[in-house]
Amino acid sequence: MQSDQMKKGPERAGARCMLRATGMGDKEMAQPLIAVINTWSDVTPCNIHLRDLAEHVKEGIREAGGTPVEFGSIVVTDGIAMGTEGMKCSLMSREVVTDSVELATRGHCLDGVVVMVGCDKTIPAGAMALARLDIPGLVIYGGSIMPGKHKGIPITIQDVYQAVGAHAAGTISESELIAIEKDALPGPGACGGQFTANTMALAMTVLGLSPMGLNDIPAVHPGKPDAVRKAGRRAVELVNEGISARGMISLDSLRNAATVTTATAGSTNAVLHLLAIAREAGVAFDIDEFDAISRKTPIIGDLKPAGRYMAPDMFEAGGTPLVIDRLRRAGLVTDTPTVSGRSLFEESEHVDEKPGQDVIVDFDKALAARGGFGVLYGNLAPEGCVAKLAGHGEFSFTGPARVFDCEEDAFEAVQARQIQAGDVIVIRNEGPAGGPGMREMLAVTAALAGQKLDDEVALITDGRFSGASFGFVVGHVSPEAARRGPIGLLREGDSVTIDVDRRVLETDADLDSRRDSWQARPPAYASGALAKYAKLVSSASQGAVTAFPDLNDDSK
Repeated sequence: MQSDQMKKGPERAGARCMLRATGMGDKEMAQPLIAVINTWSDVTPCNIHLRDLAEHVKEGIREAGGTPVEFGSIVVTDGIAMGTEGMKCSLMSREVVTDSVELATRGHCLDGVVVMVGCDKTIPAGAMALARLDIPGLVIYGGSIMPGKHKGIPITIQDVYQAVGAHAAGTISESELIAIEKDALPGPGACGGQFTANTMALAMTVLGLSPMGLNDIPAVHPGKPDAVRKAGRRAVELVNEGISARGMISLDSLRNAATVTTATAGSTNAVLHLLAIAREAGVAFDIDEFDAISRKTPIIGDLKPAGRYMAPDMFEAGGTPLVIDRLRRAGLVTDTPTVSGRSLFEESEHVDEKPGQDVIVDFDKALAARGGFGVLYGNLAPEGCVAKLAGHGEFSFTGPARVFDCEEDAFEAVQARQIQAGDVIVIRNEGPAGGPGMREMLAVTAALAGQKLDDEVALITDGRFSGASFGFVVGHVSPEAARRGPIGLLREGDSVTIDVDRRVLETDADLDSRRDSWQARPPAYASGALAKYAKLVSSASQGAVTAFPDLNDDSK
């Protein structure tokens, strides 16, 4: 065992002495030592229940003959940080969680890892860490929140942000806004639509890193504790069987994960995260995969933000096995290994589909002929960008640029009713390095939706979008403005064209004539973690990772 180097031999008496002080005896030290990395926090409903679930995980580890060793990591909660300076810390927290799993595990020579996750960035971080370490382990998602209810109608956090826009438009009162705020979130669990958390939880299962069905179970469901206990048992078995993460993460499994993401109209953040996981695993998987997969994969999940249903509804309908079964029958996914020791198709061969459900539809009733992503290039995005298509029927848009140098300025203009139908809102200097941190533009997109402008305008940014965003939006524009990307050369009134069919984001403005006069903005942070991140982070088109910076990138 990996842990033998820490706990065996006369020279390791000091280490054993320390372990004995924690309550371990000879039996516990002789067993595989399994890290339980817990992103618990009481600041967010997404992770607040993970402390209790961890006890069931540890119980399962002990039952299987392992010794659990629990560590705490961090979470930055997007729903709280959204629209503030704090949102710059969100994407960076993915790297911090990944690094913390690595350091805790390597630093104590542990044999296996269970990463307990909830809010958005903790989920890919768990997969990135397992891929980096190539160690036996798995990812346990705490589960979705249940829907709130306002005036008898199920609602989510998405409705709260849209209510902010409706309030600014004068269509609802402040008291109604506060009532929606109070009703939207009833308790523990991550945001309930097919937003980033549930998108990535689905991807974890399809990548093979989470046990089939576990991530589908809502946070407060009575079956959750037993499911995570069994996962704890399986973590020990993985050590005994010598099965590690890179045995699951392959080009095929990454393509499968991209396929289920686009088929369920999931978050564009999945593009960033799957690219990052691929890089950690050493798999050649690039941004163009998402466009190719999206073009051949219809949307079969009627899920929010663009659809009607939430993650608990998908669980009741048949869950991940149902989605995989639909895609398998259509020949859109391939069979790959999973942490169970059984293949993806074996794990989903018994589907318990709820009679009459219409959350996951058949392909002959597909909600859209193509999936939810488009990858575009052109003179505004030489390295690519990602269009979110779900919920928007048009695939081309041309209009005058309304240029803003940060999210706050754009949000203020929207709230002041200064945006008109036909505008192309441009929000720049919000990329991975320029923000730094690549903030999500949910406050802006939700305010547009609240004012009924989401189908009347387009938005492009070198930042990114929440899984709850919808409308004609294009993010991850690369290179970003801070690294001399052409988006930084746009001026107010320039004509901007988005054409998904031609895969183009372009302007007819003479950008070359403006390059010599362009000046970078001073860094937002001169020291500390955010300054370090801004120097290290790669392009969004490469997953915005820090562990493997592109040393050939002259912009750094």
